[in-house]
Amino acid sequence: MSQLATSPKAAPRWVENLKNPPAYKAKGPSLPDPPGFPSSQTPSSKKDSKVAQRKAPTTEEMDTLKVKKAWEVALGPVKGLPMTGIMMYMSGNSLQIFSIMMVFMAFKNPIMGILATNQAFERFETDTNKGQILQVKLAYVVMQLLALGLGIWKVNAMGLLPTTRSDWLAWEAQREPLEHAISGL
Repeated sequence: MSQLATSPKAAPRWVENLKNPPAYKAKGPSLPDPPGFPSSQTPSSKKDSKVAQRKAPTTEEMDTLKVKKAWEVALGPVKGLPMTGIMMYMSGNSLQIFSIMMVFMAFKNPIMGILATNQAFERFETDTNKGQILQVKLAYVVMQLLALGLGIWKVNAMGLLPTTRSDWLAWEAQREPLEHAISGL
């Protein structure tokens, strides 16, 4: 091993090419530039012209951009609903650790999202777009309620939601019969 490290070997050609790349060859006049890559400007002048052409966005443009980004955040919870619904459907209706964890997450995430609505949209809100952001916040809350509804559907499918009369029999008064039947001997 010490012989390998100490014996000077010539480096392969590709290593030499990496260290010292070949000189740039100018293309012939017969080869046109590919579409979208004009050669009329040098790379440094392209950069300078782009910087010079770009102007600072106005407050209206920034507000429009912020509202668009806020709508993306507001519609985010709905994008995960189909996958969550399929996972809940595939997990079955029996009480197992996986289905219990799915139900817990189906309730926890929307509730935490509703509680953190203002924090989710505070970076987009300005004095001039408060009305538009309020609409976006309302849409966000509705989307979170849809996600919560998916959790309620799963709890109902598991039979944990008291929706039938037999679930409430402890609070019902016993009926007084109108007649009594006695069997004959």
